[in-house]
Amino acid sequence: MAQKIVTLYIDDLTGEESEEAATHTFSVDGVAYEIDLGPDSYEQMLGAFGPFIKAARKTGRTKGQGAKRQSATGSNSSDTAAIRAWAKDNGFEVNDRGRVPASIREAYEKAKS
Repeated sequence: MAQKIVTLYIDDLTGEESEEAATHTFSVDGVAYEIDLGPDSYEQMLGAFGPFIKAARKTGRTKGQGAKRQSATGSNSSDTAAIRAWAKDNGFEVNDRGRVPASIREAYEKAKS
C-alpha cells in the first residue's frame, strides 16, 4: 500500500493556498499570536501595524520568535544540522555547536533555491 502526504500552505487571512506562505508572530498586551500569511497579506498586516510600529519602542525579540518566522520552504532552527552538513561538504568552516553564521545560512538558501 502506498501513502501520499500532501502539505497545503494556507493564508490564514484569505483562506487561499500559497506556496509562499510564512508563519509570523506578534504580541499584544503580553499575548503572543502566530499567523500564516502569503506575501500580499503580510504586506497588508505590516501596512496596518506600520504607524504603531513607527511610534513604538523596541524591547527586543521574544524568546523563540526568530525560529517561528519561516517560509514554507525556508529554514529554521530544525534545519541547522542540514545546513552544517551542507556547509562542510561545500568547504565552509562551521562549528559543530552554536549559532550558524548568517553568511553560511544565506549561502545555503541561495544554493537550495
